[in-house]
Amino acid sequence: MTAMAHEPLTQEEVLLEGFLALETPEGFRAELIEGEIVVTPPPDGDHEKYISRIVRQVIKRSKTDMDFSGNKGLTVKSAVAWPMDHVIPDATFAPVDADLFGGASSWMPCEGVVMVLEVTSTKPKADREAKRRCYARGGIPFYLLADRDTSQVTLFSEPEDGDYRQHCTRPFGKSLALPEPFAFDLDTADFL
Repeated sequence: MTAMAHEPLTQEEVLLEGFLALETPEGFRAELIEGEIVVTPPPDGDHEKYISRIVRQVIKRSKTDMDFSGNKGLTVKSAVAWPMDHVIPDATFAPVDADLFGGASSWMPCEGVVMVLEVTSTKPKADREAKRRCYARGGIPFYLLADRDTSQVTLFSEPEDGDYRQHCTRPFGKSLALPEPFAFDLDTADFL
């Protein structure tokens, strides 16, 4: 019997394999963001309230009918020598006509996603910075961030060169215009 020589795994391959084999406790979620494994505990009720309020408005008020997926795994090309990023937004939106979520695997590419939503929780810096860059690298047109620490909602747009070129921030209580394909003003009055 002849033994076959195998190329040693790179550090990036070892990290990705370790991440994909990770088993988290029920309710926790694990993400691979810019070369770091991030494990997040189950969210509190207020976190889920913000998601619910936003999702309800997007589904009811968008000019284009939208599908929604909560906690959908997305893969994103990394910026440097890290393995491909594996991120899980609080909410992912795509046009119903695209049928993007039907038959999708646990980790799917970002193509066709029009907006992702994050509500800050235990690691707000990741939502504000690293995940923002991931979503921009994925070419997702809009990233909506509800920042509970600063009591603001921000819409990032125009992804280019690994970040978003534009953003519009409003304090909770003020409305935020969501452009096409949504074309409505997001009401944040009940975030206060």
